[in-house]
Amino acid sequence: MRWLDHRERMPDSLRGAVIALGNFDGFHLGHQAVAGEAIRWAREGGRPSIVATFDPHPVRLFRPDAPPFRLTTLEQRQELYLAAGATAMMVFHFDRDLAGTTADGFVRHLLHDRLGVAGVVTGEDFTFGKDRGGNLDVLRDLGAQVGIETRTVPPVMEGGAPVSSSRIREALRQGDCETAARLLTRPFAIRGVVQHGDKVGRTIGYPTANLPLEGYLRPRYGIYAVTGRVLATGQELMGAANIGVRPTFDPPKELLEPYFFDFSGDLYGQEIEVAFHHFLRPEAKFDSLEALQAQMARDCDEARRLLDG
Repeated sequence: MRWLDHRERMPDSLRGAVIALGNFDGFHLGHQAVAGEAIRWAREGGRPSIVATFDPHPVRLFRPDAPPFRLTTLEQRQELYLAAGATAMMVFHFDRDLAGTTADGFVRHLLHDRLGVAGVVTGEDFTFGKDRGGNLDVLRDLGAQVGIETRTVPPVMEGGAPVSSSRIREALRQGDCETAARLLTRPFAIRGVVQHGDKVGRTIGYPTANLPLEGYLRPRYGIYAVTGRVLATGQELMGAANIGVRPTFDPPKELLEPYFFDFSGDLYGQEIEVAFHHFLRPEAKFDSLEALQAQMARDCDEARRLLDG
C-alpha cells in the first residue's frame, strides 16, 4: 500500500483519486463507513481510493500537554486501510503551516492543485482549515468551483448514540474491552518493541514481554486477558497482561507486561501487538511475592477460560 505525504505532489498514477477525509485514528465503525463510501465510489469510477489521517493529531499541536489518547499508530492505520480496500494512505503532517491554511487554500491549492483529487468523502461533522473555518457547505462550494465532487456519510449509530473515538476511549478507561471492540470491530491493541526489564517475572515463573506505552491511550490500569501477535512471524499467542505502574515493585514504572501461556522463546527486540479482550481486575499491591504468584496463577486460569470461550 502506498504511504503518501501531503507536502509532496501526488504521483500521476494516483491523481484523480477519491479521498476519505478525516483523522480516522481508531478506524471504528463510523470511520469505516466514510472510507467504505470512498472506496466504493472510486471503484465505480475506476479511480484510486485514498484514506487520510493526520499526524501528529491536531490536539498535539494545540494542547501539547494533553494525556496520551491515540488508539492506533500510523502503521496500524495503514494496515487497517489496506484491509478495507484502499489504494493508499495519505498522511497530513499537522504543523503550524497546515494549521494556518485557510479553507479556500486547503481545497484549491492542496486538494486540487497538489493532490489532484476528483472526489472527497467526509463525515457530517468534518471541519477543516484555519480556525476550523471550513465545514461541509464550504467544502461543497469550494469543491464545485474547482471540479471536486463531495459526498457525506451520516454517523453510524450503536446503542442509541453515534459511534465515536471518544466513546471508545471512555470504554477503555473503564476497562470495558467488549464495548470498545464492538465499536472498533476488533479489540484495542497496543504495538511495540519488546524491551529488557528488571526480569522479576522470570524469577517468579511468569516471564513477561515488556512494552512501552508511548502515545497510546492508557486503558484502565489492571490485569487483562490478551492475545499477542509477533509481527515478524505472525505467531499468535494467548496470555494475561498487566498494564500500569506495578505497585508491588519500586520504583513505579508504567509498562504493558504480557505473560504468554506456553511460550518459551525470546521476544527481546521483536515488535509485537497485544490485543485487550477482557478486564480481569484492577492493579493491586501485594505484601509478598508468594501472594503475587498465587494471584497471578488465578489470573492466568481466568484469562485462559475467557480466551478459550
